Amino acid sequence: MQSSTRIRVAAVAALLGLVAVFAGPGSAQAESAEPDATTVGDLTGFLADGPVYHLEAGAAEARVSFVSAETFRIELAPDGTFADPTGDDIVLPQGAPPHTRWKERSDRYELSTGSITLRAYKSPLRFELRRADGSLVWSEAKGLSWDGKRTTQTLARGADEQFYGAGMQNGRGNTSHRGQTVEVGVDYNWDDGGHPNSVPFYLSSAGYGVFRNTYAPNTYAFTDPVTTSAQEQRFDAYYFAGDAKDVIGQYTKLTGKPFLPPVYGMEIGDADCYLHNANRGERRTLDALKVADGYVEHDMPNGWMLVNDGYGCGYEDLAETSKGLQDRGMQLGLWTEDGIDKIADQVKAGQRVAKLDVAWVGSGYKFALDGCKDAYKGIEDNSDARGFTYAPESWSGAQRCGVQWSGDQYGTWDYIRWQIPTYAGATMSGLAYTTGDVDGIFGGSAKTYTRDLQWKMFLGTTMTMDGWAASDKQPYRYGEPYTTINRDYLKLKESLLPYQYSYAHEATKTGVGMVRPLVLEYPDDPKAATDAAKYEFMSGEDFLVAPVYQDSTRRDGIYLPKGTWIDYWSGRTYEGPTTVDHYSAPLDTLPLFVKAGASVPMWPGIRSYQDRTSDSSLAWDIYPQGRSSFTLYEDDGVTRRHRDGKYATQRADVDAPVRGAGDITVNIGESKGDFTGKQSRRPYEFSVHTGSAPKAVKLNGTLPRLGSAAAYRTAKQGWWYDQDDRGGVVKIKTAPLSTERKFSLKLEGTSAVGGRKASATAVVSAPDAQEVGAGVEGTVAVDVTAGSADVTDAAVTLDVPEGWRVTPAKTVDRIPAGTTRRVELAVTPAKDAVAGEARITAVARYRTAGEARTTVQRFAAGVMPQPPTADTWASDLVWLKSTNGYGPAERDRSNGESGATDGHTLTLAGKTYEKGIGSHADSDIEVYLGGRCTTFTADAGIDDEINGYGEVAFSVEADGKVLWTSPKVTGASATVPVDVDVAGARHVYLKVTDTNGSKTGDHGDWAAARFSCS
Repeated sequence: MQSSTRIRVAAVAALLGLVAVFAGPGSAQAESAEPDATTVGDLTGFLADGPVYHLEAGAAEARVSFVSAETFRIELAPDGTFADPTGDDIVLPQGAPPHTRWKERSDRYELSTGSITLRAYKSPLRFELRRADGSLVWSEAKGLSWDGKRTTQTLARGADEQFYGAGMQNGRGNTSHRGQTVEVGVDYNWDDGGHPNSVPFYLSSAGYGVFRNTYAPNTYAFTDPVTTSAQEQRFDAYYFAGDAKDVIGQYTKLTGKPFLPPVYGMEIGDADCYLHNANRGERRTLDALKVADGYVEHDMPNGWMLVNDGYGCGYEDLAETSKGLQDRGMQLGLWTEDGIDKIADQVKAGQRVAKLDVAWVGSGYKFALDGCKDAYKGIEDNSDARGFTYAPESWSGAQRCGVQWSGDQYGTWDYIRWQIPTYAGATMSGLAYTTGDVDGIFGGSAKTYTRDLQWKMFLGTTMTMDGWAASDKQPYRYGEPYTTINRDYLKLKESLLPYQYSYAHEATKTGVGMVRPLVLEYPDDPKAATDAAKYEFMSGEDFLVAPVYQDSTRRDGIYLPKGTWIDYWSGRTYEGPTTVDHYSAPLDTLPLFVKAGASVPMWPGIRSYQDRTSDSSLAWDIYPQGRSSFTLYEDDGVTRRHRDGKYATQRADVDAPVRGAGDITVNIGESKGDFTGKQSRRPYEFSVHTGSAPKAVKLNGTLPRLGSAAAYRTAKQGWWYDQDDRGGVVKIKTAPLSTERKFSLKLEGTSAVGGRKASATAVVSAPDAQEVGAGVEGTVAVDVTAGSADVTDAAVTLDVPEGWRVTPAKTVDRIPAGTTRRVELAVTPAKDAVAGEARITAVARYRTAGEARTTVQRFAAGVMPQPPTADTWASDLVWLKSTNGYGPAERDRSNGESGATDGHTLTLAGKTYEKGIGSHADSDIEVYLGGRCTTFTADAGIDDEINGYGEVAFSVEADGKVLWTSPKVTGASATVPVDVDVAGARHVYLKVTDTNGSKTGDHGDWAAARFSCS
């Protein structure tokens, strides 16, 4: 039965007494009559005191202080007495103020730096900000106002002005807040619409940002006019002028730049309770090492483990556990549910990660910020490691000490959907590391786990959590194909650590995190601020990630902004701005695009960063177009010596044609700087995505051309053009080279990414919904579409799963430019092929525009089970799809809780049933009949265990048509008989849909569900 409250939230309430906790700083008091608002009056006095200016308006006084040429502070004390409740908690020392000047005019005072002028109008007192050239930045629509509860600023809204920020806003934030009201404060709502880890800061596309220096809850209404208020009897705000990245930089200079995590902190983490865990039976802390062994045995990266992640879960044998984890390449973390009084001893025993909890920072604001800082400091004071914390419900300033975590969540498609904008949007508030648990901590499934893990590998930090769901949630628990896919993506992240770590370092300088909304990189693109880009994000400047958030093998609505974009898996190029629909995304394929011009540093072939040795190679994955560069950052990865300058940088510059044929030069600069463990020499590998074979590759002379993939693998140096890899990739190896010397690599007679004539490249696709039967020969169709030139001698083959058979390649002599030819190949899946999705890769080798080319495309085919040949219970059939509103749908049981087979006897109107399906709205169960059945019968209703609650509708669909829909059914309704004609239907869907917006108690039973078949 689905509960309306969460286990953890209930536990927090029990531990803390939330009513008392909510009476923390800035909390709302008992409701009373709204007092009349007072707006500041006419200016009655002015005093200039260096960079600080005092403006009196009767009893009220405003104070303007300049921090830098583009940053200043406005305070207002309604009674003339200034207060500063945050003290030095949030705002850091800023050094000497800028030179300022002031001028009085008839209607105003002008307070100026070399970059901006703040106008203070006299009657009434009202502020307006302008740039040095006189252009308007923002203007108050009326003066500052206050009432008994809050102080408010009212700004005129620009015609096209867009707004971002306010911290972590679940389900939104990477697109504009324009027209929305955004709350900033502690709410304990970790679902869509909640706002954990709030930040009282926002920025505007008009070229400014505002930080309210307070611990009070805020409300920002980005309506017309814009009203921003804080629940306190004072006004205190800092203002920043500049574009979005400049503003984030100024804000984080004021409140603290993001910290640099240790490298293991950027690997996936794992959390569970290992001491007396009732959910998993009696266990000991050292049992964590068995789980760690699972990662090693399955060749899966894992950087750290929390070993006490559960309320009331303590620990024992801490030093021995820590040593065991370190022996397995991992670090020890502890969940600080009861404070950090023991952190010194814990860190000395080996703790390197502290996950904070609402149980002791639950009142948020100052308490949460202090908790983050104290836990971070506790690690650093007692070891040479870097502080590394996870924080819920934090506040401004927490970016300098912790990862912000979005809360206890469920493993469902909908949760995947709304988490996408959450983390990218939080970057607009200076939160460089934001994340959520892979597949949540409740519910989940093999498929949602795999889909969620894929895209979270492109966040800087992430973790997986056990103990709260019905079964353990390590990435190796789900069997094939999930284990292999999860391993591949974990290792992809591991290989990308040099890229991601370089962006982590960049954040310490700029305040801008790696995970970015499109609008941050493409502020002039009118679609970047809209829902067209809501469910995608940039990972650094080079990767565009568009997660799959539905149970589908297709992804629609992928918006690619201006520029050339390359499909990471196929090498296909797209010219933006464009929207990609029907993107083929089988389970192992995350829609992932690389921006042309990218140079991505990588560590190839490792499970842990600790696998790197002095002889390890550095790889560069290059997508040449025009002039581009990337600066690699390196240090020892774990200590704090980088703060004393112990680090190195190495820059890669690429000079390539903007389009088409030409030479490519890759200049690798000397590694500048030093640190313990720095490689003095190392081999390099390059993957240069050209699409056209070069005539020669030169590095201090001509490198040898190798004749095969096997020869390349064993060679110490040389190059090989792999025509079949992602549209054509030049692969290059060098002998070890000194890192103290720059070198130049030249590819002669090749091209920019896409080939000498990119428009001539053929496109390979596959029709939707292709099906084959296990052990039965079937047909798979592939479409080949010629580009701007004719395609000749096109040989089409299929790469199929092991144990399948496929006919030899089919060749098409000629496909005229712009036309499509369909090729059909006979495919026989293995007899034991598991029903469901199977990935096939179509390969087309052909000639066009005078070159030999290869185009590849992944797609999914459905493997169908044998259709029923006799009357069959629906619960005994293979379910091709089984989505459910809470936990898994149950066979011959009621819905139960979050685990499989934890339901009860099916009961409707006092009658019990041995057979049937127990589901929870919204539910969708797909079965395959293959046209062999005639009728479907059942008794439908809400299970008696709900005691009269719930409201749903049942429906039966087949092959895209609705065959039957029930009337509205409540927990008090009579059982609904179901008798539906399904003659000829191949796929049948049994659906239960919520009808009143409240899914509590929506336990829909298909009792005695049966198909009549022959």
